[in-house]
Amino acid sequence: MDIADFKRLAPYFKKTEHVILQGWGEPLLYKDLIDAVRAVKAEGAQVGFVTSGKGLNRGIISELIDSGIDFIGFSFAGATPKTHNFIRLNSDLEVLLANICLFNETKAGEKLSRPRLHIVCLLLRDNISETPALIELAKEIGIKDVILTNLIHITNGWQEEQRIFTCSDSPQKGYMKILKEAETKAKELNINLSLPSLSPTDVPVCEENPLRNLYISVDGEVSPCVYLYPPGQPRFRRIYCGSENHIEKVSFGNVFRESFSSIWNKKDYVEFRGCFMRRQADIKKIYSGFLAPPQHCRTCHKMLGV
Repeated sequence: MDIADFKRLAPYFKKTEHVILQGWGEPLLYKDLIDAVRAVKAEGAQVGFVTSGKGLNRGIISELIDSGIDFIGFSFAGATPKTHNFIRLNSDLEVLLANICLFNETKAGEKLSRPRLHIVCLLLRDNISETPALIELAKEIGIKDVILTNLIHITNGWQEEQRIFTCSDSPQKGYMKILKEAETKAKELNINLSLPSLSPTDVPVCEENPLRNLYISVDGEVSPCVYLYPPGQPRFRRIYCGSENHIEKVSFGNVFRESFSSIWNKKDYVEFRGCFMRRQADIKKIYSGFLAPPQHCRTCHKMLGV
């Protein structure tokens, strides 16, 4: 996003709690990242992003700290270089670990508590066995918070084979055992561990919570959720519990062409949110199948509570 356009969003930042500088790309590649962070902080919101950590150095770390950034997540795909580097193409685990240590050293040298650093790890069949080791690794590099996530946006056969959650009520016990071991390890090492569900559960509103969150694309399109507006063509492929679907991208308006309030109050957007509000208000109707989520969300794994 052009930084001039980004700054046009500034009046809205003061009405938010958090601004995540994250979409479908790598935040550290954004040449105006520091200016964007400062623009958010000037309006009083908290700001952060998730990154591969590639390209970090002492200078960039100092700039990020000086900008006032509140939190940074580092994306892991395993606890060993062999696994991480195979899954995260063009990423080097040893470099990532060195950069995190450099970040923590810089914070310690300046006696700073911010930004808060955490690990985000995408759970896959190819890396779940390394989850307990990841907890130990987090302890070694001075990270206290680890968030494990499921593969939600599935668009090809390899991804479908890699997901570890089931669409039935019977999660694979082997995977559950590994995560239980990781949970025990986290308690021993005083690591805050966030675990996803591996089997579906009825949720009135998905974790993305479009009642309180939204996504703005680089060209200003306002969507309820990042998973409803992937880059590319107007229709996108989504594999849901093994079945292939083609979904229309969802935008309720462009914030650079009309005010946010007019977009938020559009009939279609109000109805979209109203569907979730009705689900919140009457859980019994969800269990009986009378209150489905919005059409575009019915084939999203987030609605399974995973």
